[in-house]
Amino acid sequence: MRTDSLTVSTPGRICLFGEHLDYLGLPVIAAAISRRVQIEAGKTDRPEVHLDLPDIGSEERFSLAENPLPYQHDRDYFRSAVNILRREGFRFSGGIRGEVSGNIPINAGTSSSSALLISWLNVLTRLADEPREPAPTELAELAYRAEVLEFGEPGGMMDHYSTAVGNVIYLESQPKIRLQPLRPALGTFVLGDSQEPKDTIGILGRVKFGMLRIAGQLKALDPAFDLHTTPITATTAYRDVLPKDDYILLQGTLSNRDVLREALTVLQAPSLDHARLGRLLNEHQANLREAQRISTPKIDRMLDAALKAGALGGKINGSGGGGCMFAYAPDQPEAVAEAIERAGGRAYIIRVDEGTSAEKMLLLKDQR
Repeated sequence: MRTDSLTVSTPGRICLFGEHLDYLGLPVIAAAISRRVQIEAGKTDRPEVHLDLPDIGSEERFSLAENPLPYQHDRDYFRSAVNILRREGFRFSGGIRGEVSGNIPINAGTSSSSALLISWLNVLTRLADEPREPAPTELAELAYRAEVLEFGEPGGMMDHYSTAVGNVIYLESQPKIRLQPLRPALGTFVLGDSQEPKDTIGILGRVKFGMLRIAGQLKALDPAFDLHTTPITATTAYRDVLPKDDYILLQGTLSNRDVLREALTVLQAPSLDHARLGRLLNEHQANLREAQRISTPKIDRMLDAALKAGALGGKINGSGGGGCMFAYAPDQPEAVAEAIERAGGRAYIIRVDEGTSAEKMLLLKDQR
C-alpha cells in the first residue's frame, strides 16, 4: 500500500531589532534565516507518535490514547502541541511516524525550539483525521500557546511569527497583533555560535520582570509614563528615583525602542542604506551589552573580530548570556566568517529565508 506523507521545513530566526522588547508589548523586527528544521512524517494505524531524532541521538515516542497527554518533562513540546490542537477540535485516531533533522544551532538564540514546534504543528494539522492547511499566522499563534502559555514561560511571540511567516517581519503585539511583512534587499549575514550555553529562562526572568517592575513603579509615580510614548530625554526625571542599575536598564530599553523605529524607516526605504543599518545594529548591541547585560566577553570578541574583518554591524542574538551573535556582511562574508572562527566561534554564512513549508510525498506504508 501507499500513503500520503509530508516533508515540513521551518527556518530559524535572528532578531534584527527589538531584543527583550516584545514581551513588554513593544515591537520587534526579525528575519527568518537559511538554517532550518525538517520533519519527514506519515500516518500509521497504531495510535502512537514515534519520531527519530538522529541529530541528537534520541527519539520521541508516546501513545495518543490519553487525552490530554500528561507531560513527562519541562517544555514537553511534542505533547503540548497535540494537547493544544485537541482543544481546537483536531482528532488523531491513528498515529504518526517520522524523523526530525535540522541545522539550526540548538539552545543558541536562533529559535530552534520554535522552528521545531512550528514544523510539528504543521505536520499534525495536515495528518489529523480531518486535515487542514493552516495559515502561517495561525501556526504561529498555536505555537505560542504550546510553547509559552502552556508552560508559563516568560517569552514573547516573535519567534513563532518569524519562523512561521518567514522573510523579514515587523511585529507589534499590543494593543493587538499587527504583522507587517518587509522585503528589504538585504545581503548576507554571518551567524556566529559562541558555543557557550544559554540561560534563557533565567535571563528572560531577570530582564523581563525587572523591566516590568520598573515600569510599574514609574507608572505609580507618574501616570503619564508609558514605555511606548515616554521620550528617552524625559527619563532624567527618574534618575534619583531608581537605583543605578534600574535606571540604566530603563535607558537601554527606551534607546532600543528608538533604534528599532529608526531601523524600520531604513528597512522600508526604496533603497537600503546598508551602512546605516550596520550602525544601528552596533548601537543596539551597545545597549544589550551595557544595559540589559546579556552579552558575554567571548561574544564581544567575536563581534569585534567581525567588524574588523569588514562587517558593517552586528549584535548578540536571542535572550543572551551565550548562544549566537550575527554580523551583517553583504560584501565579504567569507572573511567575516573566518574572523569569527579565529575568535573561537563557529560561523555560518546565512541569508534571509522563506517561512514554514510543506510538501506532500507518496511513500510505502510503514506500520512499525
